[in-house]
Amino acid sequence: MTRQDIEKEVRNIFLREFEVENPEMEVNLREAYGFDSIDAIELLLEIEKFLGTELTQEEKKLAMDIRTMKQIIDYIEMLAKKRKTATEKN
Repeated sequence: MTRQDIEKEVRNIFLREFEVENPEMEVNLREAYGFDSIDAIELLLEIEKFLGTELTQEEKKLAMDIRTMKQIIDYIEMLAKKRKTATEKN
């Protein structure tokens, strides 16, 4: 899974779930699009579907400070790498 794949899926999620077309990478989602805590929970559920695994409580806590599209993509990229490393060790 490449960073481009992740960005494409995140943009699809935003369009499908939040009706936000082409959100800017560095804009605060709360301020620009009214993104709230309910939206954040929905986004985490969509991330779980995308990754095909449940997020741990620690991973969910890490998401609490995310404010921009770039941070979301960085976060998913980190999770994907973590899962790939764990899979390779097994």
